[in-house]
Order: sequence, then structure tokens, then C-alpha cells
Amino acid sequence: MSRSMFAGLKDDLKAASLEFFGTTLFLLLGLGGIQAAAYSNAETVAAAAQGGGVQAVNPVASIQQLLYIAVSMGLSLLVSVWAFYRVTGGVFNPAVATSLLLVGAIGPVRWALYCIAQLAGGIAASALLLALLPGPLVVSTTPGRHVSDAQAVWIEAFLTAALCLTVLMLAAEKHKATPMAPVSIGLTLFAGHLFGVIYTGAAMNTARAFGPAVISGFDKTHWVYWVGPFIGSLMATAIYSYLKYINYHELNPNQDAENTVLSPPCPITRLTSGTVPTLRSLAAEAGQPGSGSGSDVFSSENEKNRMAVSQV
Repeated sequence: MSRSMFAGLKDDLKAASLEFFGTTLFLLLGLGGIQAAAYSNAETVAAAAQGGGVQAVNPVASIQQLLYIAVSMGLSLLVSVWAFYRVTGGVFNPAVATSLLLVGAIGPVRWALYCIAQLAGGIAASALLLALLPGPLVVSTTPGRHVSDAQAVWIEAFLTAALCLTVLMLAAEKHKATPMAPVSIGLTLFAGHLFGVIYTGAAMNTARAFGPAVISGFDKTHWVYWVGPFIGSLMATAIYSYLKYINYHELNPNQDAENTVLSPPCPITRLTSGTVPTLRSLAAEAGQPGSGSGSDVFSSENEKNRMAVSQV
């Protein structure tokens, strides 16, 4: 068993090395945007204090800055995942890697190597930002004022669950929309930041919290960003497992179909005929696999429908 586990070690090491570069790219761009927002805020406040004729913004991030941060992180993940998803899967997150491990998409060796690479990528990105940009690094995550540790854990858990579930349903689960998964993954991170950045910093990723902490120092609440995302990965895996167990694809069949025959029928025809076709009956009439009758029946029915419409 141990031999089979390490059979693909060479490829796992290659993938992990590229996962390191991808994570570094993602967090360099994303955290760089957060640093830019903080630096801009500090510069504005300083200029206003010196009578520079500009309006000072709240030292606590304004709505514009929160939106800037959310866009920065969301777009950074979108771009990075799209660049690497055919190479390593574009995971960049130990919580996502854990979900992929639990559903069997990756093996335990690759999971361990990915987690190490992602944490190292977080450190590398933070160190690069400290070297490249002026001023201290101010991209660490801490719970906001009046946010308890328990609240922070569950906020991180739910936000991470949303991200992991998006990855499982759109990337791990193969279908026609899979090539567009990076867009949805980036948008999910964007939405998560809109909700959580003011409360927890919206890490949703232990590597994102760990890297800046190594460079700038650990806060006493740093454990939140290990426990919360881990719970989130378990939640997402449980939901995905349930969906697979109930054969979710049968609940709304042919959603990915390109056959226009499966589109809803003409509303006027439906009203005049007094019938209400379902997606399942449409699939049967269209001759989809496992549905029974052929497309000739549906073609003749369409002809009847067109004649009925012409008489209305």
C-alpha cells in the first residue's frame, strides 16, 4: 500500500513546486492590493493632517477600500487559478486541498506536499511584498473589534465552505462549465471578502493568514485561521458528498444540454394545449440517453405546436 501511495511521488513533487509558484503569484497580487489600500489610506491621512487640502478617510478602512481589497483578492485568485488550473488544479489553499483529499480528487502525498507548498508560498509572497514596497507590512488577518473568537471561527468556516464547495462543484466535478471554474472561484472569494473582510479579514485560506504572520508576527488569535478554514472544508465536503449520494444531476436533468429541443415549449402552445411538459418529459421526447422515445415523436409534436400557434 505504501508503495502505491508513493508511486506518483515524482509527479507530486513537480506539481507541488508549481503549486508553490502559483500560490506565491496569487498572494503577491492579492496581498499587494491590500497593502496598496492600506498605504493609500495612511498617505491620505498624513496629507490631510499636514493641511494638504485633501479629505482624510477613516483610519478604519472605508467602503471604497474594502471594495478595493475584495476586488484585488478576487481578481488575483481568478487570474492565478486560470493560469495554473490545468497544471496543478490551481488549489493555492490548504482548506481546498483538504476537501479535494476527502473526496478522492488528490492523494494523501500530494495533499501534504500541496499544503507545505501553499504555506511556503504565503511566506514567500509576504517576504517579497516587504522587500518591494515601502513601509511596514500591514496585511495580517485579525478579528475585528467586537468580534469574538468563536464568531471569527464560524465566519471563516462558512466563507471557506462556500469557496471549497464552489471548487468541488465547478472544478472537481467535471461538466461543460468546468473550464470556466476559475471565474466562479474568483467571484466566490470576492463575495466572501465583501462579507467577511471587516470582521475577520476574510482569510478563507490558512496560507494567506500564515505567510504575513511569519513576516510580521503572530497574533494570539492566529489559531482562528487554522480552525475556521478546516471546519469549512469539512462542511463543504459533507454537502458535496450528500449531493453525490442523492444523484443531484438527476434532479435537474440536461441542464448542460445544448439541444434546443430541451428548452421550454412555446407558452402560447402550452396554454392552448392544456399540458405542462416537464424537463424529464422533454428529455424523453428528445431521445436523450435513458429517456425512452426518439426525437421523431418530438419533431411531429413540434409541428403540431407550430400549427396551433399559427391558428391563435
